[in-house]
Amino acid sequence: MQLTRIVAAGMALALTLSACGGTGGGQSGSTGAASSGGLEKTELLIGVVPVASSASLFIAEKRGFFKEEGLTVKTEIIQAPTAVMPKILNGSMDVFLGSYVSFMTINDSGAAKLKLFQHTMGGAPGFCAVVVNKDSPIRTVADLKGRTVAVNVLKTLGHTVVNAHLREAGLKVDDVKFVAVPFADQLGALASGKVDAAWLAEPFLSAARKDGARQIVDTIGGPTAGVPIDGWGVTEQWLAKNPKTAAALHRALAKGQEIAGADRKAIDEVVPTYTQIPADVAAAMRVGDFTMEADRPSVQRLADLMHGFGFLKARPDVNQLFASVGE
Repeated sequence: MQLTRIVAAGMALALTLSACGGTGGGQSGSTGAASSGGLEKTELLIGVVPVASSASLFIAEKRGFFKEEGLTVKTEIIQAPTAVMPKILNGSMDVFLGSYVSFMTINDSGAAKLKLFQHTMGGAPGFCAVVVNKDSPIRTVADLKGRTVAVNVLKTLGHTVVNAHLREAGLKVDDVKFVAVPFADQLGALASGKVDAAWLAEPFLSAARKDGARQIVDTIGGPTAGVPIDGWGVTEQWLAKNPKTAAALHRALAKGQEIAGADRKAIDEVVPTYTQIPADVAAAMRVGDFTMEADRPSVQRLADLMHGFGFLKARPDVNQLFASVGE
């Protein structure tokens, strides 16, 4: 598990670096309307998850797209929006990356009203999967009956897509026990026997394969083919208060997204800078589709899965999730 430890150490280092200033320096909350074409805010704190999806932001930073829009961006590494809700609600964190599942779960709970204003990644084969130890007797999804499966957070993306594959294999959702284990700790939990299987996303999935883990099911396929992964979000209140800043940020992120969708090398160049994983692992990992917009029927299909599994109290109209950002 040496490579996994390297990745985990890199994440810890990324957390330290982000606390010292991230990509942009400056403090969130500064205003600069007089000097930046009427923007309500010019210095932003953005929560980024140390996964491939965040590459579009770092490409935009590297290419100077934020500066062109009069923006200074500081980043903070997060694991999910739910982990930093106080900062999101009080406005000290302006923008954040989150999975579609997280956005819908938070909105359904009533904790906040979130809007997704720039899609990042759609699911593609090989991006996330369930793995077991190489000598495990588990060979198929059906073999998970009565077993314990680790996911990074309960009732989010991993829990949802694994449940979909369990159902396709003829199992009930309560045939399997799910436990929350951070990605960086999952192979250790497998090796010690605390869990029987683990759901991993990149770059941890590539690290697990190199450490000898065996994949039993690709969770972007079959009943979950093409599901959307994540995007950049804000609160409805922040969007209403900062429409010009939101439009400027959207333009910069969209440029970074377009490059990420067209040039894999651009992704490989930036991923080690915010995850601290080795460049060869970054180059080997599989990523989803960096498209400019989400496929809304696929978002609705994901929402329907979540509602069917009891993760959402109400079946949402996903069109209400997306923000309209002026240019």
